[in-house]
Amino acid sequence: MTTSLTNIATSAAAMPVDNGGFLPPNVIHASNESRFAESFYSEPLTTYTAGWRDPSGVEQTLNFIAPAVEVNRRFEYKTHNNAEAFLSETDDLRAAHASFKTVEYTGDSVMEKTHNKGLTIVVDLDNVPAASADWRNLYTGRLLQRLYRNDLRRAVDALAAAAVNTAKTWDTTTGKDPDMDVIAELVTATDATGVRPNRVLFGDTAWQKRALSHRAQNNAGAYGSAALSPEAVAALLGVEGVHVSRERWQSGASSKSQIVNNLVLMFYALDNATTEDASHIKRFVSPTLAGTRTRVYEQQLDAKRIALTVEHYSHIVVTSSIGIRKFTVS
Repeated sequence: MTTSLTNIATSAAAMPVDNGGFLPPNVIHASNESRFAESFYSEPLTTYTAGWRDPSGVEQTLNFIAPAVEVNRRFEYKTHNNAEAFLSETDDLRAAHASFKTVEYTGDSVMEKTHNKGLTIVVDLDNVPAASADWRNLYTGRLLQRLYRNDLRRAVDALAAAAVNTAKTWDTTTGKDPDMDVIAELVTATDATGVRPNRVLFGDTAWQKRALSHRAQNNAGAYGSAALSPEAVAALLGVEGVHVSRERWQSGASSKSQIVNNLVLMFYALDNATTEDASHIKRFVSPTLAGTRTRVYEQQLDAKRIALTVEHYSHIVVTSSIGIRKFTVS
């Protein structure tokens, strides 16, 4: 996790900073709060972001890993010791004229706040196609996609760092069964927490190795398993969902890296959760001043340059690490 978070910090540090002065066109900058004046607020573009859907799937993967939980800027959430939910006793019989036994569920309350995140891009109007009427939407969508990719990397790093890791070799050796490996690990996780992980995330490389390993086995079951869709694998594993992450990020001047790569992450997450629901990971989000999850600003810098800024509030937290499992596949 430390290395990955360092990469994110390094990427942010390497990004040009909007210092309020001249900005070169068509370059994304780390946003500057000095730009966030009410006079620059763009209601049409903010409305556009409310209905925007990411064509590359980054937002979908982010929501699969770390479902959004709406909170105020400063909020309180519960961490959970899942073992308490499974305590049992034999002295629950009430004696005559006595009270029932009293039990208590603890769980720490943690005070936190969501973080203001945003990016700015400066557009030179000479570079905008004359026939393009929706270029503002195009650039706003690019900023949104990049912001979601940043949070996706944070979510994967946090979940992977909290997981119990097991190294697995899924190759063409006789007797390999990747799906049974995952099922066995789900049973182990359930024994540890009492709650079965309901989501399994495969990196692109891990999914490929799973299929190749099945295809190499000389039996009908393996052949059939190799061709299963993520939805069919979810039914086989007995989980709510299986998702394959194929997202990349620019890790160098001329290189791209997979965000999840050769990992298989097994965890418990809930859509429409609250701050008190037991789950492994949550993405706390707060509304902007516009009342929406994202807000867009448009600033005319001079006759030829326009700065577009997208901001949002979020904070990704592993609320319980008990029972998170990870395979590192080779």
